[in-house]
Amino acid sequence: MKRSDISDFHWQTEATAAQLVAELVDRVSSNMPFATELAARMLAETGTRFLDWVDNIGIADDTQLVQRLVDAGFTSETIGGESCWQHTGGLFPAIRLGTKTINHLAIKVESVCDFLIAHQINSMIEGDPLAAVRLAKVASHPLSELWVIERHGNQGFEAPAVSANEVLSVLKHQEAFGRRRRCFDDALEGFEHAGRLVAESIEALGVDRTCDLFFAAERRYWQSRNRAARVQKQRQDRLGLGWANHDHHTYRSSREYFVSLIRFLESLGFVCRERFYGGAEAGWGAQVLEQSATGVIIFADVDLTPEEVTGDFAHDGLSPQQQLGTVGLWCKLHGEAFLQAGMHHLECQFDFDAAREQLAGEGIETMTPFTDFEYLKQAFTEGERWTVDSTRIERAVADGNITVSQADKFRSNGSIGSHLEILERNQGYKGFNQTGISEIIRQTDPRAAST
Repeated sequence: MKRSDISDFHWQTEATAAQLVAELVDRVSSNMPFATELAARMLAETGTRFLDWVDNIGIADDTQLVQRLVDAGFTSETIGGESCWQHTGGLFPAIRLGTKTINHLAIKVESVCDFLIAHQINSMIEGDPLAAVRLAKVASHPLSELWVIERHGNQGFEAPAVSANEVLSVLKHQEAFGRRRRCFDDALEGFEHAGRLVAESIEALGVDRTCDLFFAAERRYWQSRNRAARVQKQRQDRLGLGWANHDHHTYRSSREYFVSLIRFLESLGFVCRERFYGGAEAGWGAQVLEQSATGVIIFADVDLTPEEVTGDFAHDGLSPQQQLGTVGLWCKLHGEAFLQAGMHHLECQFDFDAAREQLAGEGIETMTPFTDFEYLKQAFTEGERWTVDSTRIERAVADGNITVSQADKFRSNGSIGSHLEILERNQGYKGFNQTGISEIIRQTDPRAAST
């Protein structure tokens, strides 16, 4: 399995590519009233931008476009047997040339069927139910077409055949991941249990479809424990979009189980990307992982010392420590994010100001932004407060992790458990804030909220 070096990933803004993509999206969509109306509704009703939902763009005939794509950093790739243009240095849709006689554009949704129902569109769906790719044309004009596409671990552009056995396997393993046991006296047993479920699914469906099913279940579990998530999901479901705008999933891990978490993710096809270290004062680090076929990104947080950042802490192992940092104490109070606690947050792509204003109207405030660059903006919603199990509090006191006074406040008030994160990316920027994020880690320390 590929292991990352801390110097491997230096993401840059890609202004030329971003300008070209925006131009192509406008070329295809601007003459379709439905697309214009949908973009306006996305912004007004979900706080999201049409551009961020675009999956791929098809241009029928443009003799100058190839050179412009090359100049903007795109390279020709073969996906699903089709040649298209991709930009590995930024977050951009695939560009397809000459695949149809008309310009076309597809936006990503969690369910094509749900989108058609939401908009009362009577259109034929390409792909049987539960196929790895499904598509439907939702608007057309003499010069262009608008499609919706749902993906389940398949980056191709056509719906593959699906057998009856595959349909049954998808339903079986979807249910197994949704019902997976999360509470164990020994967390290692929890990782082993999940590993067995994943191995059975991979044997039946392959790695990529299994990864897609697993994280759909993870989002449902996280959503069940976070009101901001439920409110925003309902807003996006009214337009039939679902969580197809997810940017990354964040897990908090105890030091002793971090290697188990990474090993599990790698079994699902994840590859380690850049690593983070917040500095000695912050006392935490993170490993970013990516599963390219599903588009799922993981931000895995863990307490870390200055000496450990120079090594491969994702694979070499970390010994337990009595002095817990923000991440370790969160796990001590709530359990592993991979198990009973669920994800610390899901981050999705939005229009930053619109999303924050609209959620405030729903009674959901956001914390002070911890990233406010032209190319990247990030802020947590106010945290969901969870009740803390008394046994966990007593153990934390006995182990010297919290004071008696802090324990009393955790018993009375609970502790912040999870967030929805509002993110806006511009100029195709694919990376994260290496500095400002440390401040939000400190702000979410359970001890800070208990004093």
